[in-house]
Amino acid sequence: MFTGIITGVGRIVAVHPLGSSLAHGKRLTIQTPPSYLDDVTPGDSIALNGACMTATTLEPATNRFSVDVSAESLDKTCGLDDSGPVNLEKALRANDRLGGHIVSGHVDGIGQVSHFAQVGESWELRIAAPASLAKYLAYKGSITVNGVSLTVNRVHDLPDDRCEISINLIPHTVSNTALGSLAAGSRVNLEIDLIARYVERMLADHRKPSV
Repeated sequence: MFTGIITGVGRIVAVHPLGSSLAHGKRLTIQTPPSYLDDVTPGDSIALNGACMTATTLEPATNRFSVDVSAESLDKTCGLDDSGPVNLEKALRANDRLGGHIVSGHVDGIGQVSHFAQVGESWELRIAAPASLAKYLAYKGSITVNGVSLTVNRVHDLPDDRCEISINLIPHTVSNTALGSLAAGSRVNLEIDLIARYVERMLADHRKPSV
């Protein structure tokens, strides 16, 4: 489990295919900030742009670690198949503060940035979310964008059953995450609020009709 509070910005510095077909995944090598791996051991979970991954090898001397990403994970996420900056978050400990919201590290869908511009001291980020996630997004609700816990400020339903959400980013968020590198057209990993999934399940009537 995670909180959506980014603990470091890393960079994918190497991508190695684990096989020759589309059924094979890739091994990523990530460069981290100095001392980031001091309390990490092989097998620990670290979220990369919101996707929970297992650290398979560690190189503390060079501040690098590696993960193996399956073909399924590559198909359901974006930004993990090429070099570039990534948001990092270590798994939540039982005694940690829950500063953001409950995040599972399982990407629910891919959105596309439709607008990203500075407004006053902050930035407005608008994202077109896929139709499959639209019903879970609500005014003042929580959303995870590339692993960052954020609050939805506005929801605009689109004709094709998708929706566009508007989010305000304060300067601290832009400076301390990789979200500052986004631009219109960028694809982002989205994870909906975990509680919304359970609410939908509880409200849906899955009982078989009585005979």
